[in-house]
Amino acid sequence: MWACNYGIDEDKPIVYGSTGAWTLLIPIKNIESFSKMKPINAMFPEILTELPKSSIHPFCLQAYDLKSFMHARHFSSPFSGTIEDPVTGTASGVMGSYFLKFLNPSLDSIVFDVEQGQEVGKEGRVHVEVNRAESDLLEVFISGTAVYVKDLHIEYV
Repeated sequence: MWACNYGIDEDKPIVYGSTGAWTLLIPIKNIESFSKMKPINAMFPEILTELPKSSIHPFCLQAYDLKSFMHARHFSSPFSGTIEDPVTGTASGVMGSYFLKFLNPSLDSIVFDVEQGQEVGKEGRVHVEVNRAESDLLEVFISGTAVYVKDLHIEYV
């Protein structure tokens, strides 16, 4: 699945999460590993047997920008039609939930920015806010900005 070893942080859990689309969160030890990642998306379904249509979202608690709290990449499911999503709101929301559930369960809420896209020349940020609600449910809010990429014409027949 990976072209080489990327320094998975074995002190943190690897888990599936969803705020609309399933993704596998993989904690990485250091930010330098991200520029070396070369996914083989076609292999994801045979390896991700529990949720074969999932994407893979490596992340770390380091960032290039001092205003960001986490850095990530998002390798798309081969069923999505893309290889990598430069900026991924749904997966960033899952990262906020991950932080409250696994990294700092004593907090009632967290607000931070996730940076993504540097490795593919399409840098972006997602603002993440997660609050504990009743019954330990997590409420996830994301926001960010977008840039124009291209026009697309769709014809219905």
